Amino acid sequence: MSSLPIAFSAPLALIALALLPALWLILRVTPPRPRRIDFPPLKIMRDLVAKREMPAHTPWWLLALRMAVAALAILAVAGPVWNPVRDAAALRGPLLLVIDNGFGAATDWTERLAIAENRVAAAARDGRAVALVGLAEAPAEIALSEPRAAVERLRAFSLQPHAPDRGAHLQRLEAFWRAQPQAEAVWIADGLGLGGDDDFLARMRQEASAGRLSIHTSPADQLALAAPENLAGALTVKVLRPSVNAAASGQVRALDLKGLPLGDAPFVFGTTELQTTARLTLPIEVRNAVSRLEIVGERSAGAVALLDDRAKRRRVGIVSGTTADTAQPLLSPTYYVSRALSPFAEIREPRAGSTDPIGELLAQNLSVLVLADIGALDRDTADKVNAFIERGGVLLRFAGARLAAASDELTPVRLRRGGRTLGGGLSWETPRKLAPFNRESPFFGTQVSDEIRVSRQILAEPEPDLARKTWAALEDGTPVVTGERRGDGMLAMMHVTADTTWSNLPLSGLFVEMLRKIVALSGTDAAEAQAGDVRIETLSPTRVLDGLGAFRSPPVTAQPVPRSFTGRAILAHPPGIYGPSDGTMAVNTLAPADNLAALDLASLGAPLLPVDQPVAKDMRPLLLVLALILLVADTLATLWLGGRLNIARRRAAPVALLLALGFGLLAAPEGLRAQSTATPVPAAPADQRPPIPRELFAAGAVTRLAYVVTGDKSVDEMSKAGLAGLNIVLGARTALEPGEAVGVDVARDELAFFPILYWPVVAGRPIPSAETLRKLEAYMKGGGLVIFDTRDAMSARPGGGATPEGDQLRRMLQTLDIPELEPIPRDHVLTKTFYILDGFVGRYDTGTTWVEILPPAGEDGRRPARAGDSVSPIVITSNDLAAAWAVGRRGEALVPMSGSDPRQREMALRAGVNLVMYALTGNYKADQVHVPALLERLGQ
Repeated sequence: MSSLPIAFSAPLALIALALLPALWLILRVTPPRPRRIDFPPLKIMRDLVAKREMPAHTPWWLLALRMAVAALAILAVAGPVWNPVRDAAALRGPLLLVIDNGFGAATDWTERLAIAENRVAAAARDGRAVALVGLAEAPAEIALSEPRAAVERLRAFSLQPHAPDRGAHLQRLEAFWRAQPQAEAVWIADGLGLGGDDDFLARMRQEASAGRLSIHTSPADQLALAAPENLAGALTVKVLRPSVNAAASGQVRALDLKGLPLGDAPFVFGTTELQTTARLTLPIEVRNAVSRLEIVGERSAGAVALLDDRAKRRRVGIVSGTTADTAQPLLSPTYYVSRALSPFAEIREPRAGSTDPIGELLAQNLSVLVLADIGALDRDTADKVNAFIERGGVLLRFAGARLAAASDELTPVRLRRGGRTLGGGLSWETPRKLAPFNRESPFFGTQVSDEIRVSRQILAEPEPDLARKTWAALEDGTPVVTGERRGDGMLAMMHVTADTTWSNLPLSGLFVEMLRKIVALSGTDAAEAQAGDVRIETLSPTRVLDGLGAFRSPPVTAQPVPRSFTGRAILAHPPGIYGPSDGTMAVNTLAPADNLAALDLASLGAPLLPVDQPVAKDMRPLLLVLALILLVADTLATLWLGGRLNIARRRAAPVALLLALGFGLLAAPEGLRAQSTATPVPAAPADQRPPIPRELFAAGAVTRLAYVVTGDKSVDEMSKAGLAGLNIVLGARTALEPGEAVGVDVARDELAFFPILYWPVVAGRPIPSAETLRKLEAYMKGGGLVIFDTRDAMSARPGGGATPEGDQLRRMLQTLDIPELEPIPRDHVLTKTFYILDGFVGRYDTGTTWVEILPPAGEDGRRPARAGDSVSPIVITSNDLAAAWAVGRRGEALVPMSGSDPRQREMALRAGVNLVMYALTGNYKADQVHVPALLERLGQ
């Protein structure tokens, strides 16, 4: 019986089956039914014939039906269970159910709960008490309960988004086993380990050796994410797997706060690798909008990595007061600053020989401006910097000989002229060390190295609130870093130089951390929060992840985290977003240094049972329903044999016909029924708008540029005038004689006639339909070049959110199959197709031009200008090219330029010529045969 997939909770009830033969004999004999005879009085003697009546027997099929009803009732009373749980040992003590309910059980959580319920049901049939322990829950006293109460508690079990802390429960498990030495332990394990489980596994090995442990588990094939980083060129995240049997490849998807996808990146594991990296090469504005990374197809909190404000890359401009002869690596003050900032910020420096370097950088929508040893500023420049700070920017100044000899209002404290020299030839003091940061400092919580020495500094004049403005000080209390809030921004100053002449601070890791925290202050609200109340040390959760990786409200067990929290998520600090919207901090399921490992459960010596084994089913409801159905059938058969259903016989044929028709309709194919009932749908009316006149394409040799008609009259007129101006330059300077530019409707017109399509992005316009976007995708794959111009270089600000035009473009491109993009490299063929250029400017000169990413460099350090023979299908800019090209009827420029370079319009026209030549000739200029000619033109 033990080998059969069925068991009985009350097997003694099966003895009643022996009474079925007796029941057969009792039911076999029945009295004859009464017979009714209609007769007239005069024919009684003639028609009435004496007949000897014999008792009739019940039909055999009716007997079998009644016997089946009795057998089903007896089996139901016996409590049959299909696929009962087979215990590893015949234990009669209480059942201890230990469950891994962390993120590693997310893939088959439903099956794990079913296994647990089966175990509790088996204990209930045996009359055993049950104790439940969730290893991802808070440790508590383990108490026995009735199976019914255990089932209710089990159904309330939730999947937690963090890893189970098995070691924290070991002490209470030991106490339970001492009190219940005969208890049977069942561990439903997820098979994952993050370290620190050795003591727990050793104790489980003891229970297994005593025959009191069985384990339900499944293959460890979960994937997880850790250590997301917004690097200089891409957004990277570490992808982990516990064993080589897990998936070898997949995709990581980036999403914004609203859950909209921003980009995908593939990842591939090596044959024996348990860790790899996914790289998402996106524009910095898009990367700053990413708040969530997830593995496509994985529903688990471990497969999600959250990003906060600390992951945003700010645009930082660096200006140095040094001369060109000292602006050398390891000598220039900007060298150490740029190296320290480059891992988490986009560095911008002014052009060599610029007459207004600070104004040039401020025009590029900086988040942070760094001035290294800049002395007195003229009034116009100072006003620009003041306005930059008032709008929410951060100004960081470094001391130096020039600043020590000058003075202005762009310092957080009043400075004493000259400086303080320590350890010099005429000094009796030695270089000083830094003191620990106080609680009011933004650097609080950062470890200070004892090796840092300051030999010279600019002193601050004493004032009442000097202590409040001091962020870092020497051992003697003299300020080294000061700062204060001004308007919506921040003003900070380091009283030492940015190089190693006054201190060795730039050589330390503390220098990087200090700059990271200062850059993190950029942004209006963040700066105000940091400067207004830097004493806030904890952040409360606002949205957390559940076990499946979806956002939910914080549970009652969630507690605030300190600002310096960098560990993995736990029950008190679940993974999610903490803090206000203007200064968030992300807590992830895994810490940056974590690695997944598969637990060696086979070495414990306990029986390993699958999680997806057949579920035990109570057969009593099914048997009782079948018995009831047969009992109804018995009643109907009895009525029929007794002549009570004669009326139905006359209607049997119509009823049978109706039933046949009904079953026929139900069994008919869906397509046939749809054809018989559906009414013809009239075809949608065709687009009646007139197409582009055919005469425009009569001369097939004429090349024409095209622009997209947006519906905004001013934008469309500017696009037409811009391409007209570019046509004039192309006809005058190149062999190309283009025809008149054409405005096209992408949804209606054929695009194959045009090599270039200029698309000015207008915020608020309807997103093109899916059919239109597919048409555009085919155009780009067929060799066409689309130039998307958001025209928002003056309003876009890295770290400050996407502009309306940028958001419009992102929603347009999120469903298009476009290649990965990168800022145009200096060696890209676009920079030398006709003119040799170092940038692509338009009406504005602060935006970044994006093209298809170049292939990696070879062993010789060189790389081709393009991966293939065709052009990049897409170019994205925000510099408003058409406005720079636009001319009136008399050839006059229509729009002034925003930059300070008098040759900006000329450079914009040259950029347009290069774009057209690039679209028409491809990347032939990347061939090495052109190198001598290019070097000759460069004068090298």
